[in-house]
Amino acid sequence: MNRFAATLAVVSLALSAAAGPAFAETEEEKGRWIAEQADQRDLGWGDSEVRLTMTLRNREGETSTRSLSLSSLEITDPKLGDRSLTVFHEPRDIEGTAFLSHTQILEPDDQWLYLPALKRVKRISSKNKSGPFVGSEFAYEDLVSQEVERYTYKYLRDEACGPLTCYVSERFPVYEHSGYTKQVVWIDRAEFQPRKIEFYDRKGDLLKTLDLVEYRQYLGTYWRAHRLEMENHQTGKSTTLTFADYSFKLGLSEGDFEKSRLERVR
Repeated sequence: MNRFAATLAVVSLALSAAAGPAFAETEEEKGRWIAEQADQRDLGWGDSEVRLTMTLRNREGETSTRSLSLSSLEITDPKLGDRSLTVFHEPRDIEGTAFLSHTQILEPDDQWLYLPALKRVKRISSKNKSGPFVGSEFAYEDLVSQEVERYTYKYLRDEACGPLTCYVSERFPVYEHSGYTKQVVWIDRAEFQPRKIEFYDRKGDLLKTLDLVEYRQYLGTYWRAHRLEMENHQTGKSTTLTFADYSFKLGLSEGDFEKSRLERVR
């Protein structure tokens, strides 16, 4: 291909991504296309580790903080989701608590919680994924990789989201025991990163809003939000996750995410 033709191809691809799919799509097809674009732009990162701080706020504004680390492993099999391991380091009363998650696509996720005070591993019931994660406003099902096939979709509109323009879509959990009837997601048109998510409870009422801010790019390709702010509109409580710098390509393997490792993590 000559240089002029190659340039035209690149411009054509960029315009196609900005405008949406070339075919005459329905609202459902466009909603799924947006989710697929976001997913495709985050393939190939391999594995990562990051330190973070969890800040809990009650209705009166009182706060408490926790220090933890998160390791993640990308699974390339399209029938499986990613792996993650969360370990709490501070304060002392929660030190050593560890949460292991194996995301599934259409089957219930495999999740385990290690409680050092009891010295045992507790499997999270497939019907209890909507419960709060260690007292935060994040549910267990919020902490798994957001695989495309976990939802059905419906595009709603384009609108401004801060200085950016976002696609706004609804997504409906396929998992029958989800704590949500739907989520409304704002994804920016430039990088296809989620900027805001509204969560609606089983009654269809607005339950929580998640804002994802302070994005940074790694390896020249992968974007990560460095602050997640989850507000519960029904309880008045909120949780903020603040991330330090990520490390990628560490050589982690599936063996690092086995249930048997939970009691030995530090």
